[in-house]
Amino acid sequence: MIKKLSETKILLAEKEIPTCWYNIQADMPNLPKPPLHPGTGQPVGPQDLSPIFPMELIKQEASQERWIEIPEEVLEIYRLWRPTPLYRARRLERALDTPAKIYYKYEGVSPAGSHKLNTAAPQAYYNKKEGVKRLATETGAGQWGTALSQACSFFGLECTVYMVKVSYRQKPYRRSIMEIFGAEVFASPTNRTNSGRQVLETDPDSPGSLGIAISEAVEDAAGREDTNYALGSVLNHVLLHQTVIGLEAKEQMARAGDYPDVVIGCCGGGSNFGGTATPFVHDKIRNGAKVRLVAAEPSACPTLTRGPIAYDFGDVAGLTPLLWMYTLGKDFIPPGIHAGGLRYHGDAPLLSQLVHDGLVEARAYGQTAIFQSAVLFAKNEGIVPAPESAHAIHCAVEEALAAREAGEARTILFNLSGHGLLDLAAYDNFLSGQLVDYSLPEENLKEALARLPKV
Repeated sequence: MIKKLSETKILLAEKEIPTCWYNIQADMPNLPKPPLHPGTGQPVGPQDLSPIFPMELIKQEASQERWIEIPEEVLEIYRLWRPTPLYRARRLERALDTPAKIYYKYEGVSPAGSHKLNTAAPQAYYNKKEGVKRLATETGAGQWGTALSQACSFFGLECTVYMVKVSYRQKPYRRSIMEIFGAEVFASPTNRTNSGRQVLETDPDSPGSLGIAISEAVEDAAGREDTNYALGSVLNHVLLHQTVIGLEAKEQMARAGDYPDVVIGCCGGGSNFGGTATPFVHDKIRNGAKVRLVAAEPSACPTLTRGPIAYDFGDVAGLTPLLWMYTLGKDFIPPGIHAGGLRYHGDAPLLSQLVHDGLVEARAYGQTAIFQSAVLFAKNEGIVPAPESAHAIHCAVEEALAAREAGEARTILFNLSGHGLLDLAAYDNFLSGQLVDYSLPEENLKEALARLPKV
Protein backbone atom coordinates (compact mmCIF):
# COMPACT_ATOMS: atom_id res chain seq x y z
CA MET A 1 0.00 0.00 0.00
CA ILE A 2 2.79 2.41 0.89
CA LYS A 3 4.47 1.80 -2.45
CA LYS A 4 1.24 2.36 -4.36
CA LEU A 5 0.53 5.62 -2.55
CA SER A 6 4.09 6.78 -3.19
CA GLU A 7 3.83 5.98 -6.89
CA THR A 8 0.49 7.80 -7.09
CA LYS A 9 1.97 10.87 -5.47
CA ILE A 10 4.94 10.87 -7.86
CA LEU A 11 2.67 10.54 -10.90
CA LEU A 12 0.46 13.36 -9.63
CA ALA A 13 3.48 15.61 -9.11
CA GLU A 14 4.73 14.93 -12.64
CA LYS A 15 1.30 15.68 -14.07
CA GLU A 16 1.20 19.04 -12.28
CA ILE A 17 4.49 20.25 -13.77
CA PRO A 18 3.87 22.32 -16.93
CA THR A 19 5.19 20.63 -20.06
CA CYS A 20 5.43 23.93 -21.97
CA TRP A 21 6.61 27.43 -21.14
CA TYR A 22 4.22 30.30 -21.86
CA ASN A 23 5.50 33.05 -24.17
CA ILE A 24 3.89 36.44 -23.43
CA GLN A 25 5.19 37.79 -26.75
CA ALA A 26 2.35 35.92 -28.49
CA ASP A 27 -0.28 38.04 -26.71
CA MET A 28 1.26 41.45 -25.98
CA PRO A 29 -0.56 44.35 -27.68
CA ASN A 30 2.84 45.98 -28.28
CA LEU A 31 6.25 44.33 -28.38
CA PRO A 32 9.33 46.21 -27.14
CA LYS A 33 11.57 47.88 -29.68
CA PRO A 34 14.22 45.43 -30.93
CA PRO A 35 17.64 45.18 -29.28
CA LEU A 36 20.34 47.09 -31.16
CA HIS A 37 23.91 46.09 -31.95
CA PRO A 38 26.31 48.07 -29.68
CA GLY A 39 28.58 48.86 -32.63
CA THR A 40 26.29 49.46 -35.59
CA GLY A 41 23.09 50.57 -33.83
CA GLN A 42 21.12 48.20 -36.07
CA PRO A 43 18.73 45.49 -34.81
CA VAL A 44 20.68 42.43 -33.73
CA GLY A 45 20.35 39.15 -35.59
CA PRO A 46 21.15 35.55 -34.64
CA GLN A 47 24.69 35.93 -35.98
CA ASP A 48 25.33 38.75 -33.50
CA LEU A 49 24.30 36.65 -30.50
CA SER A 50 25.75 33.27 -31.52
CA PRO A 51 29.26 33.98 -30.11
CA ILE A 52 27.89 33.88 -26.54
CA PHE A 53 24.49 32.10 -26.68
CA PRO A 54 23.38 28.70 -28.01
CA MET A 55 21.09 28.86 -31.05
CA GLU A 56 18.08 27.36 -29.27
CA LEU A 57 18.06 30.20 -26.71
CA ILE A 58 18.47 32.74 -29.53
CA LYS A 59 15.38 31.26 -31.18
CA GLN A 60 13.44 31.47 -27.92
CA GLU A 61 14.54 35.08 -27.51
CA ALA A 62 12.82 36.05 -30.77
CA SER A 63 9.97 33.53 -30.81
CA GLN A 64 6.34 34.66 -30.82
CA GLU A 65 4.93 31.14 -30.42
CA ARG A 66 2.58 31.02 -27.45
CA TRP A 67 3.79 27.66 -26.10
CA ILE A 68 7.35 26.30 -26.20
CA GLU A 69 7.88 22.69 -25.19
CA ILE A 70 10.08 21.95 -22.20
CA PRO A 71 12.70 19.28 -23.06
CA GLU A 72 12.41 16.00 -21.17
CA GLU A 73 15.98 16.41 -19.86
CA VAL A 74 14.93 19.70 -18.24
CA LEU A 75 11.70 18.23 -16.86
CA GLU A 76 13.81 15.52 -15.24
CA ILE A 77 15.69 18.23 -13.33
CA TYR A 78 12.46 20.12 -12.54
CA ARG A 79 11.04 16.98 -10.93
CA LEU A 80 13.59 17.33 -8.13
CA TRP A 81 11.44 20.09 -6.63
CA ARG A 82 8.53 20.98 -8.92
CA PRO A 83 5.69 21.61 -8.54
CA THR A 84 6.51 24.08 -5.79
CA PRO A 85 3.88 24.53 -3.07
CA LEU A 86 1.20 27.21 -2.96
CA TYR A 87 0.33 28.15 0.62
CA ARG A 88 -2.52 30.12 2.18
CA ALA A 89 -0.96 32.51 4.75
CA ARG A 90 -3.76 32.17 7.30
CA ARG A 91 -1.65 33.07 10.33
CA LEU A 92 -0.42 36.23 8.60
CA GLU A 93 -4.03 37.09 7.70
CA ARG A 94 -5.01 36.80 11.37
CA ALA A 95 -2.02 38.87 12.49
CA LEU A 96 -3.06 41.63 10.08
CA ASP A 97 -6.75 41.29 11.01
CA THR A 98 -7.61 41.53 7.34
CA PRO A 99 -10.54 40.16 5.33
CA ALA A 100 -8.07 39.58 2.49
CA LYS A 101 -6.96 36.08 1.53
CA ILE A 102 -3.19 35.86 1.09
CA TYR A 103 -1.56 33.10 -0.96
CA TYR A 104 2.12 32.66 -1.68
CA LYS A 105 3.99 30.47 -4.14
CA TYR A 106 7.16 29.22 -2.46
CA GLU A 107 10.15 28.87 -4.79
CA GLY A 108 12.63 28.53 -1.92
CA VAL A 109 12.13 24.74 -1.91
CA SER A 110 14.35 24.34 -4.98
CA PRO A 111 17.78 22.73 -4.41
CA ALA A 112 19.36 26.13 -5.08
CA GLY A 113 17.00 27.85 -2.61
CA SER A 114 15.31 30.15 -5.12
CA HIS A 115 13.42 30.40 -8.42
CA LYS A 116 16.64 30.85 -10.40
CA LEU A 117 17.09 27.14 -11.12
CA ASN A 118 13.98 27.30 -13.35
CA THR A 119 16.09 28.99 -16.04
CA ALA A 120 19.57 27.81 -15.02
CA ALA A 121 18.65 24.19 -15.83
CA PRO A 122 17.44 24.82 -19.40
CA GLN A 123 20.28 27.25 -20.11
CA ALA A 124 22.86 24.68 -19.03
CA TYR A 125 21.03 21.98 -21.02
CA TYR A 126 20.92 23.92 -24.30
CA ASN A 127 24.57 24.90 -23.98
CA LYS A 128 25.63 21.32 -23.24
CA LYS A 129 23.60 20.10 -26.22
CA GLU A 130 25.53 22.45 -28.53
CA GLY A 131 28.94 21.36 -27.27
CA VAL A 132 29.78 24.25 -24.94
CA LYS A 133 32.20 23.30 -22.15
CA ARG A 134 32.03 26.31 -19.83
CA LEU A 135 29.61 29.09 -18.81
CA ALA A 136 30.49 32.53 -17.46
CA THR A 137 27.99 34.65 -15.59
CA GLU A 138 27.47 37.37 -13.01
CA THR A 139 25.49 37.31 -9.78
CA GLY A 140 24.20 39.95 -7.40
CA ALA A 141 23.07 38.41 -4.14
CA GLY A 142 24.35 35.00 -5.22
CA GLN A 143 21.04 33.26 -5.93
CA TRP A 144 21.64 33.16 -9.69
CA GLY A 145 25.27 32.15 -9.30
CA THR A 146 24.22 29.35 -6.97
CA ALA A 147 21.57 28.10 -9.42
CA LEU A 148 23.84 28.19 -12.47
CA SER A 149 26.67 26.50 -10.57
CA GLN A 150 24.30 23.70 -9.63
CA ALA A 151 22.87 23.41 -13.16
CA CYS A 152 26.38 23.24 -14.61
CA SER A 153 27.17 20.49 -12.13
CA PHE A 154 24.08 18.57 -13.25
CA PHE A 155 25.09 18.77 -16.92
CA GLY A 156 28.88 18.48 -16.55
CA LEU A 157 29.88 22.05 -17.44
CA GLU A 158 32.51 24.32 -15.90
CA CYS A 159 31.21 27.55 -14.37
CA THR A 160 32.81 30.93 -13.62
CA VAL A 161 30.87 33.50 -11.58
CA TYR A 162 31.59 37.22 -11.21
CA MET A 163 29.87 38.19 -7.96
CA VAL A 164 29.18 41.86 -7.16
CA LYS A 165 31.83 42.77 -4.60
CA VAL A 166 29.51 44.24 -1.96
CA SER A 167 27.44 41.03 -1.99
CA TYR A 168 30.58 38.88 -2.10
CA ARG A 169 31.49 40.45 1.24
CA GLN A 170 27.97 40.53 2.70
CA LYS A 171 27.08 36.94 1.76
CA PRO A 172 30.20 34.74 2.02
CA TYR A 173 28.22 31.50 2.29
CA ARG A 174 26.65 32.05 -1.13
CA ARG A 175 30.19 31.84 -2.48
CA SER A 176 30.74 28.67 -0.47
CA ILE A 177 27.70 26.98 -2.04
CA MET A 178 28.82 27.93 -5.55
CA GLU A 179 32.23 26.46 -4.86
CA ILE A 180 30.65 23.28 -3.46
CA PHE A 181 28.96 22.87 -6.85
CA GLY A 182 32.33 23.30 -8.56
CA ALA A 183 32.23 26.94 -9.70
CA GLU A 184 35.05 29.45 -9.45
CA VAL A 185 33.84 32.74 -7.95
CA PHE A 186 35.44 36.18 -8.18
CA ALA A 187 34.55 39.46 -6.48
CA SER A 188 33.66 41.94 -9.24
CA PRO A 189 35.22 44.23 -10.36
CA THR A 190 38.34 42.11 -10.86
CA ASN A 191 41.72 42.44 -12.53
CA ARG A 192 40.87 39.48 -14.79
CA THR A 193 39.13 41.53 -17.49
CA ASN A 194 39.60 44.85 -19.26
CA SER A 195 36.16 45.90 -18.02
CA GLY A 196 37.08 45.23 -14.40
CA ARG A 197 40.47 46.89 -14.66
CA GLN A 198 38.95 50.06 -16.12
CA VAL A 199 36.54 50.34 -13.19
CA LEU A 200 39.29 49.74 -10.63
CA GLU A 201 41.52 52.38 -12.24
CA THR A 202 38.76 54.95 -11.70
CA ASP A 203 37.58 53.64 -8.32
CA PRO A 204 39.86 51.11 -6.58
CA ASP A 205 37.24 50.72 -3.81
CA SER A 206 34.29 50.20 -6.15
CA PRO A 207 31.54 48.12 -4.47
CA GLY A 208 30.67 46.75 -7.88
CA SER A 209 27.31 46.47 -9.60
CA LEU A 210 25.45 43.97 -11.72
CA GLY A 211 26.24 46.12 -14.75
CA ILE A 212 29.97 45.81 -14.06
CA ALA A 213 29.77 42.07 -13.36
CA ILE A 214 27.83 41.52 -16.59
CA SER A 215 30.59 43.31 -18.53
CA GLU A 216 33.19 41.02 -17.02
CA ALA A 217 31.21 37.84 -17.69
CA VAL A 218 30.41 38.80 -21.29
CA GLU A 219 34.04 39.71 -21.94
CA ASP A 220 35.15 36.39 -20.43
CA ALA A 221 32.72 34.42 -22.61
CA ALA A 222 33.53 36.31 -25.81
CA GLY A 223 37.25 35.69 -25.30
CA ARG A 224 37.06 31.87 -25.23
CA GLU A 225 35.68 29.53 -27.90
CA ASP A 226 34.69 26.89 -25.33
CA THR A 227 32.67 29.37 -23.24
CA ASN A 228 29.21 30.92 -23.49
CA TYR A 229 27.51 33.54 -21.37
CA ALA A 230 24.42 32.89 -19.21
CA LEU A 231 22.12 35.57 -17.80
CA GLY A 232 19.72 35.04 -14.89
CA SER A 233 17.21 37.78 -15.65
CA VAL A 234 16.15 40.51 -18.13
CA LEU A 235 16.23 38.53 -21.41
CA ASN A 236 13.09 37.14 -23.05
CA HIS A 237 14.12 33.49 -22.78
CA VAL A 238 14.77 33.88 -19.04
CA LEU A 239 11.27 35.22 -18.37
CA LEU A 240 9.93 32.45 -20.61
CA HIS A 241 11.52 29.70 -18.48
CA GLN A 242 10.23 31.27 -15.28
CA THR A 243 6.59 30.99 -16.38
CA VAL A 244 6.47 27.56 -14.74
CA ILE A 245 5.83 29.58 -11.55
CA GLY A 246 2.72 31.38 -12.77
CA LEU A 247 1.37 28.40 -14.71
CA GLU A 248 1.55 26.18 -11.63
CA ALA A 249 0.07 28.92 -9.43
CA LYS A 250 -2.94 29.32 -11.73
CA GLU A 251 -3.64 25.59 -11.64
CA GLN A 252 -3.18 25.40 -7.87
CA MET A 253 -5.45 28.37 -7.20
CA ALA A 254 -8.09 26.90 -9.50
CA ARG A 255 -7.99 23.70 -7.42
CA ALA A 256 -8.52 25.85 -4.35
CA GLY A 257 -11.51 27.46 -6.08
CA ASP A 258 -9.89 30.87 -6.10
CA TYR A 259 -8.35 33.48 -8.42
CA PRO A 260 -6.21 36.48 -7.42
CA ASP A 261 -7.30 40.09 -7.49
CA VAL A 262 -3.64 41.10 -7.32
CA VAL A 263 -0.39 39.25 -8.19
CA ILE A 264 2.84 40.53 -6.65
CA GLY A 265 6.54 39.80 -7.07
CA CYS A 266 9.79 41.51 -6.20
CA CYS A 267 11.54 42.99 -9.21
CA GLY A 268 15.18 43.66 -10.08
CA GLY A 269 15.75 42.52 -13.64
CA GLY A 270 12.25 41.04 -13.76
CA SER A 271 12.64 37.27 -13.98
CA ASN A 272 10.65 36.02 -10.99
CA PHE A 273 8.00 38.71 -11.26
CA GLY A 274 7.70 38.16 -15.01
CA GLY A 275 7.49 34.40 -14.59
CA THR A 276 4.79 34.72 -11.94
CA ALA A 277 2.79 37.50 -13.55
CA THR A 278 2.81 36.91 -17.32
CA PRO A 279 0.46 33.89 -17.26
CA PHE A 280 -2.00 36.20 -15.48
CA VAL A 281 -1.25 39.03 -17.93
CA HIS A 282 -2.46 36.55 -20.55
CA ASP A 283 -5.80 36.37 -18.71
CA LYS A 284 -5.95 40.16 -18.51
CA ILE A 285 -5.29 40.62 -22.24
CA ARG A 286 -7.15 37.65 -23.68
CA ASN A 287 -10.00 37.12 -21.22
CA GLY A 288 -10.52 40.55 -19.69
CA ALA A 289 -9.55 39.41 -16.18
CA LYS A 290 -9.54 42.26 -13.64
CA VAL A 291 -6.37 41.04 -11.96
CA ARG A 292 -3.74 43.66 -11.04
CA LEU A 293 -0.03 42.89 -11.43
CA VAL A 294 2.38 44.72 -9.06
CA ALA A 295 6.18 44.73 -9.28
CA ALA A 296 7.87 45.64 -5.97
CA GLU A 297 11.34 47.18 -6.21
CA PRO A 298 13.76 48.92 -3.79
CA SER A 299 13.54 52.69 -3.46
CA ALA A 300 17.36 52.72 -3.54
CA CYS A 301 17.23 51.34 -7.09
CA PRO A 302 13.85 52.56 -8.41
CA THR A 303 14.11 51.56 -12.06
CA LEU A 304 10.42 51.17 -12.88
CA THR A 305 9.16 53.95 -10.61
CA ARG A 306 11.67 56.69 -11.41
CA GLY A 307 13.58 55.72 -14.54
CA PRO A 308 12.58 56.54 -18.13
CA ILE A 309 11.98 53.93 -20.80
CA ALA A 310 14.80 54.27 -23.31
CA TYR A 311 17.55 52.40 -25.11
CA ASP A 312 20.44 51.57 -22.80
CA PHE A 313 23.22 49.06 -22.42
CA GLY A 314 22.70 46.14 -20.09
CA ASP A 315 26.25 46.50 -18.79
CA VAL A 316 28.68 49.24 -17.79
CA ALA A 317 31.27 48.63 -20.52
CA GLY A 318 28.72 48.76 -23.35
CA LEU A 319 29.43 45.23 -24.59
CA THR A 320 25.80 44.06 -24.60
CA PRO A 321 23.12 45.01 -27.12
CA LEU A 322 21.15 48.18 -26.43
CA LEU A 323 17.85 47.19 -24.82
CA TRP A 324 14.55 49.11 -24.84
CA MET A 325 13.80 49.19 -21.12
CA TYR A 326 13.21 51.28 -18.04
CA THR A 327 16.66 52.29 -16.85
CA LEU A 328 18.58 54.41 -14.36
CA GLY A 329 21.57 54.54 -16.71
CA LYS A 330 24.28 51.95 -17.17
CA ASP A 331 26.71 53.96 -15.01
CA PHE A 332 24.33 54.05 -12.04
CA ILE A 333 25.89 52.33 -9.01
CA PRO A 334 23.16 51.40 -6.50
CA PRO A 335 23.79 51.68 -2.76
CA GLY A 336 24.80 48.47 -0.99
CA ILE A 337 21.33 47.39 0.14
CA HIS A 338 21.02 43.78 1.29
CA ALA A 339 18.61 42.87 -1.54
CA GLY A 340 21.58 42.44 -3.88
CA GLY A 341 19.50 40.66 -6.51
CA LEU A 342 17.45 43.84 -7.04
CA ARG A 343 20.43 46.17 -7.51
CA TYR A 344 20.24 46.44 -11.30
CA HIS A 345 19.96 49.63 -13.33
CA GLY A 346 17.54 48.23 -15.94
CA ASP A 347 14.52 45.97 -16.27
CA ALA A 348 13.46 43.28 -18.72
CA PRO A 349 12.25 44.78 -22.03
CA LEU A 350 9.11 42.61 -21.96
CA LEU A 351 8.24 43.74 -18.46
CA SER A 352 9.15 47.35 -19.26
CA GLN A 353 6.73 47.33 -22.19
CA LEU A 354 3.95 45.89 -20.02
CA VAL A 355 4.51 48.66 -17.47
CA HIS A 356 4.63 51.27 -20.22
CA ASP A 357 1.31 49.97 -21.62
CA GLY A 358 -0.37 50.10 -18.20
CA LEU A 359 -0.79 46.33 -17.85
CA VAL A 360 1.62 46.16 -14.90
CA GLU A 361 2.16 48.65 -12.07
CA ALA A 362 5.24 49.19 -9.89
CA ARG A 363 5.96 50.31 -6.31
CA ALA A 364 9.22 51.08 -4.51
CA TYR A 365 10.05 50.44 -0.83
CA GLY A 366 12.86 51.18 1.61
CA GLN A 367 14.75 48.31 3.19
CA THR A 368 13.67 49.08 6.77
CA ALA A 369 10.01 48.63 5.87
CA ILE A 370 10.57 45.44 3.91
CA PHE A 371 12.54 43.84 6.75
CA GLN A 372 9.75 44.71 9.19
CA SER A 373 7.32 42.79 6.99
CA ALA A 374 9.83 39.96 6.51
CA VAL A 375 10.11 39.47 10.28
CA LEU A 376 6.32 39.62 10.66
CA PHE A 377 5.99 36.98 7.95
CA ALA A 378 8.66 34.75 9.50
CA LYS A 379 7.02 34.91 12.94
CA ASN A 380 3.65 33.89 11.55
CA GLU A 381 4.45 31.59 8.61
CA GLY A 382 7.73 30.08 9.81
CA ILE A 383 9.83 30.89 6.72
CA VAL A 384 12.71 33.37 6.77
CA PRO A 385 12.47 35.12 3.36
CA ALA A 386 15.30 36.42 1.23
CA PRO A 387 15.60 40.24 1.35
CA GLU A 388 14.54 40.38 -2.30
CA SER A 389 11.34 38.43 -1.58
CA ALA A 390 10.67 40.68 1.41
CA HIS A 391 9.71 43.42 -1.05
CA ALA A 392 6.87 41.24 -2.35
CA ILE A 393 5.82 40.39 1.20
CA HIS A 394 5.70 44.06 2.18
CA CYS A 395 3.59 44.87 -0.87
CA ALA A 396 1.22 42.01 0.03
CA VAL A 397 0.95 43.31 3.60
CA GLU A 398 0.20 46.77 2.23
CA GLU A 399 -2.57 45.31 0.04
CA ALA A 400 -4.01 43.32 2.95
CA LEU A 401 -4.13 46.40 5.18
CA ALA A 402 -5.77 48.40 2.42
CA ALA A 403 -8.43 45.68 2.18
CA ARG A 404 -8.98 45.97 5.94
CA GLU A 405 -9.36 49.72 5.75
CA ALA A 406 -11.81 49.42 2.86
CA GLY A 407 -13.65 46.53 4.51
CA GLU A 408 -13.49 44.53 1.31
CA ALA A 409 -12.57 41.00 0.34
CA ARG A 410 -9.37 40.81 -1.69
CA THR A 411 -7.39 37.79 -2.89
CA ILE A 412 -3.65 38.36 -2.94
CA LEU A 413 -1.01 36.12 -4.53
CA PHE A 414 2.71 36.79 -4.20
CA ASN A 415 5.82 34.88 -5.15
CA LEU A 416 8.18 34.07 -2.31
CA SER A 417 11.13 33.66 -4.65
CA GLY A 418 13.73 32.37 -2.18
CA HIS A 419 14.61 31.73 1.45
CA GLY A 420 16.86 33.98 3.52
CA LEU A 421 18.80 31.39 5.51
CA LEU A 422 22.07 32.66 4.01
CA ASP A 423 21.06 36.30 4.55
CA LEU A 424 21.10 36.29 8.34
CA ALA A 425 23.76 39.01 8.49
CA ALA A 426 21.18 41.33 6.95
CA TYR A 427 18.64 40.31 9.60
CA ASP A 428 21.27 40.88 12.30
CA ASN A 429 21.73 44.43 11.03
CA PHE A 430 17.98 44.99 11.05
CA LEU A 431 17.40 43.53 14.53
CA SER A 432 20.30 45.53 16.00
CA GLY A 433 19.04 48.78 14.49
CA GLN A 434 21.99 49.19 12.14
CA LEU A 435 19.98 48.90 8.93
CA VAL A 436 19.50 52.23 7.15
CA ASP A 437 17.35 53.36 4.24
CA TYR A 438 18.93 54.90 1.18
CA SER A 439 17.12 57.61 -0.73
CA LEU A 440 18.24 58.22 -4.28
CA PRO A 441 18.98 61.95 -4.73
CA GLU A 442 17.40 63.42 -7.85
CA GLU A 443 20.71 64.97 -8.92
CA ASN A 444 22.41 61.53 -8.89
CA LEU A 445 19.66 60.11 -11.05
CA LYS A 446 19.84 63.01 -13.50
CA GLU A 447 23.63 62.65 -13.73
CA ALA A 448 23.37 58.94 -14.59
CA LEU A 449 20.56 59.50 -17.11
CA ALA A 450 22.46 62.31 -18.81
CA ARG A 451 24.87 59.69 -20.10
CA LEU A 452 22.26 57.51 -21.79
CA PRO A 453 23.42 56.48 -25.28
CA LYS A 454 22.17 58.67 -28.13
CA VAL A 455 20.03 56.46 -30.33
